[in-house]
Amino acid sequence: MNFKSLALFLTAAAVPQAVVAGPIAYAICQTGCNCLAVACYSAAGFTFGVPIPGVTPAAIMACNAGLGTCMAACAAIAFGPTP
Repeated sequence: MNFKSLALFLTAAAVPQAVVAGPIAYAICQTGCNCLAVACYSAAGFTFGVPIPGVTPAAIMACNAGLGTCMAACAAIAFGPTP
């Protein structure tokens, strides 16, 4: 057996490879964002996903802005490298 080949193989196997986080990390991130949005709506006294006729309260607009920011961060996570 060639010692040099074996050493090269073991070194390559031991070095962690960077991979793309992919759809699983993106889905986990989105789930966390939605959980925070539900908590925000509940703290404001509303139910997430139920339409409100008329003018939307400022608290709901703030929750939606936070949800949008969180979802944008999830998009960055989906394409970022993960060690």
